[in-house]
Amino acid sequence: MTKIWRETGFVEHDPWVIETDEVKATKAQKPLLGLDALIAKAEESNEAGLGVVIKPADDVTRLQPYLDRLDIVALAFPAFNDGRAFSHASLLRQRLGYFNELRAVGDVLIDQIPLMLRVGIDTFSVTNETALRRLAENRLPGIPHYYQPTARRAEGGQAYSWRRLPAKSA
Repeated sequence: MTKIWRETGFVEHDPWVIETDEVKATKAQKPLLGLDALIAKAEESNEAGLGVVIKPADDVTRLQPYLDRLDIVALAFPAFNDGRAFSHASLLRQRLGYFNELRAVGDVLIDQIPLMLRVGIDTFSVTNETALRRLAENRLPGIPHYYQPTARRAEGGQAYSWRRLPAKSA
């Protein structure tokens, strides 16, 4: 069973569905299209409120001309050891200025969620039973302090970015 989670809790009645050859969005649902399908749809219409799924090998910068028309970007995490979607999230938030919903889909595990939150992902499509149970109990793992600055500040606003400053010359 898949549930959508955000920091305020589980989301009821999420309209987004990842479209495939076998699965199509109904009238009550909204499609999450692949990158090429989204670009083709955006080029042939002025429709807004679109959604896209970005796979690890996709070039996320291709979305730049269409970001203002997107309501959601779903980032695929196909396996625990494939972290390319973390880079996609950072690019979208920090360099491309995307501020709408970023969703993690695929192999979303409880240990990764705090790190996904730090790079700007704000909703999660969760199927893992342990993750679902821990999220329902509001038990996120994590470390409150980090060395590197990201899209989200550490607790208390401390980001340790001072460690990246160049040394003063004498």
